[in-house]
Amino acid sequence: MKDIFNERLTETYLQSLEQDWKKLVIKLNKRFEADLDLEAILFLIGVQELGKGHRKYNKDQKLELMHIAICTLLEPYGYYSFLGLDEDGYPHWEVNEMLPPLKAGQQMALMKSSVLDYFGESFIAQE
Repeated sequence: MKDIFNERLTETYLQSLEQDWKKLVIKLNKRFEADLDLEAILFLIGVQELGKGHRKYNKDQKLELMHIAICTLLEPYGYYSFLGLDEDGYPHWEVNEMLPPLKAGQQMALMKSSVLDYFGESFIAQE
């Protein structure tokens, strides 16, 4: 499992992370013609991963979509393992290891880093 909390959170890394994050948000804002924050981006990832397309979702469904996004994003770090889809097509994971207690800045860095990994350098570099 990656030690993302000690190994990655240097000041240089955090500066680079913020620069890449801003580039990604600008691209997504243009693409969706909206002012997206982390929660909105998590929602979009959840919609993409669910694969049922854009439609109206109630509050509970939106939270479920964000949960899908978080599990998808943290799976490569070894925190979750994908179990499969249920009869309604919803993905399920099992927890491999609980996240250690994180400070707010660490949580934000983890989520931004995992979102950037999800979209990949090629997406961010596209003009």
